Amino acid sequence: MSRVAVTGAAGFVGSHVAEALVARGDEVVGIDAFIDYYPRPTKEGNLSGLLDSDRFRFVEADLRTAALEPILDGLDAIVHEAAMPGLPRSWSDFDLYVSCNLVAVERLLAAARAVGVRRILHVSTSSVYGLEAVGDETMPTRPVSPYGVTKLAAEHLVLANVDTFGLDAVITRYFSIYGPRQRPDMAYHRFTESLLDDEPITVFGDGLQTRSNTYVEDAVAGTLAALDRGRAGEIYNIGGGEVISVLDAIGILARALGREPRVEHGPPRPGDQRHTAADTTKAREQLGYRPTVGPNDGLVRQATWQRQRRAVG
Repeated sequence: MSRVAVTGAAGFVGSHVAEALVARGDEVVGIDAFIDYYPRPTKEGNLSGLLDSDRFRFVEADLRTAALEPILDGLDAIVHEAAMPGLPRSWSDFDLYVSCNLVAVERLLAAARAVGVRRILHVSTSSVYGLEAVGDETMPTRPVSPYGVTKLAAEHLVLANVDTFGLDAVITRYFSIYGPRQRPDMAYHRFTESLLDDEPITVFGDGLQTRSNTYVEDAVAGTLAALDRGRAGEIYNIGGGEVISVLDAIGILARALGREPRVEHGPPRPGDQRHTAADTTKAREQLGYRPTVGPNDGLVRQATWQRQRRAVG
């Protein structure tokens, strides 16, 4: 059993990671600031399966300003899921992304060093690669959004701590995570809501852009594997095993819900990636990571979850 902090524990992936750690017997300290990227009640709902566990403790704290050493003291590891996500807002509110995605990381790393946290898993993103994220971890990094720039800078900050202070830190790069609890602003969530409401679906660009979708259970499995077995200073792609276009994904969601999609196209968003396809060979060889849920199954699960949530809400 380990004592693990999960930052961003009320978020989409963070809540799933915290649940998986608790389920395997770890003690978890969940940290979240409820920054207003999407409604607080939605994020509080993400915690509902955790709050009754005697192995979970929640701390509402902002990594940018809170005294972190008392929160982290006595812990064995940190899974740093917290970040300011999303592309469009990063162009108009750069200071927010710098503070959440870089300043907060520096404060977290400094506090971890001060209290002797042994292990840190830093979660990054395929957005650091840039317009085309197709390949392995040796691909050039040339992000095309301020979001991607701040996440890449945070990676370098983590690696500087590894090289300078001997910090035992590992980095994962997520590729297009989806599934139950997906953020309301994310594409598959928006598409599903539009289908349920029989409203037109807005697709930015031609819809032929492709994604290496990662179902959230696979993302969690890769995260825990990196936490347990990742090598200090190494970076691992965590992606799904299949690539799918945006229009094909809409087709799967529509069939799952028994709806006929009406697609309207808008201009491409600045900073959107054209294609992503994660080469996860390194994660497979060093971590034993093997994604098991493909988009034909995973998208049906997400659509079913969103429809059922409405039925009980």
